[in-house]
Amino acid sequence: MLTSDFDYDLPQELIAQHPIEPRDAARLLVVDRHSGSLTHTTFGEITCLLRTGDLLVANKTRVIPARLQAFKVPSGGKVELLLLARRDSLRWELLVKGRQVRPGQRLALVTPSDVPATEGVVEEETPSGGRLVRFARQLEEVLTSAGRVPLPPYIHVPLADPERYQTVYAQEAGSVAAPTAGLHFTPELLARLRAQGVGWDTLTLHIGLDTFRPVHEEQLELHQIHSEYAHLSAETVAHIEQVKRAGGRVFAVGTTSVRVLESAWQAGRLQPYDGFTSLFLYPSVPLNVIDGLITNFHLPRSSLLMLVSAFAGVELIRRAYQEAIRERYRFYSFGDAMIIL
Repeated sequence: MLTSDFDYDLPQELIAQHPIEPRDAARLLVVDRHSGSLTHTTFGEITCLLRTGDLLVANKTRVIPARLQAFKVPSGGKVELLLLARRDSLRWELLVKGRQVRPGQRLALVTPSDVPATEGVVEEETPSGGRLVRFARQLEEVLTSAGRVPLPPYIHVPLADPERYQTVYAQEAGSVAAPTAGLHFTPELLARLRAQGVGWDTLTLHIGLDTFRPVHEEQLELHQIHSEYAHLSAETVAHIEQVKRAGGRVFAVGTTSVRVLESAWQAGRLQPYDGFTSLFLYPSVPLNVIDGLITNFHLPRSSLLMLVSAFAGVELIRRAYQEAIRERYRFYSFGDAMIIL
């Protein structure tokens, strides 16, 4: 299959630069896989589409202040760091914006007001062009004062409240990007769903920079996804199996939740999972767990768009995107959403 099959033209003014308020006021495109119908509503009306006994499974990751400033030691050259993934208690894989940052280079992290925070040493270059850096102390101790929450590269308007780039249920710190399908939920909407008898469970996938990268290989099967940490508990596995046995539907909130669930599908059944995953889901790769998907509108040629197409079919998703553009939906991280039934 060709990567160009997942390209499309989007008017720049449809790239949402700020989140809508309240969160659940976003528009919602309802995509029916069985009939092929496309209908329109708002996210707060998702209660009308879910039934008692259904289950939502969401990614509880929390975005960290992953953008950092540092100076090269002893030269004093300024560099910018973007954390990608925590490899152990002191080592992080990261991207470096600066010249000649080679293995052995010492880096002094500073706060936005140039107060020293900690130091690190570049240990090696990574295959993706990043750096593996060992820090003198655990970065979690300094991120609050030294780091800034990174926004996607297509958002050019500063965010007044950094919490607006977090889901209301975010708990596990570790992502450099938000699981954006979950940004539409409010505490009140979650309470309404619980009262309706819709179940709620969580898992974890710490999202890396790959979420914004287009697939460059023309044969998409050759693309490799950067590995990300994932966790699915035995309790959540048991709950999913219970819902399935009772005839309920399992809905993934976001593509990251799908990747965890499919990574945990092993030997013909869903199993607990704890570790890194580089699973790439695209049409012709079967999906084994979910019955529905809640997702935002994704970038052209992105692995996220390919995953959505793997679930609903290339032609139906192409038609859904054309409909969303025609109806002036807002796209990407702060944009509107779709639910695929």
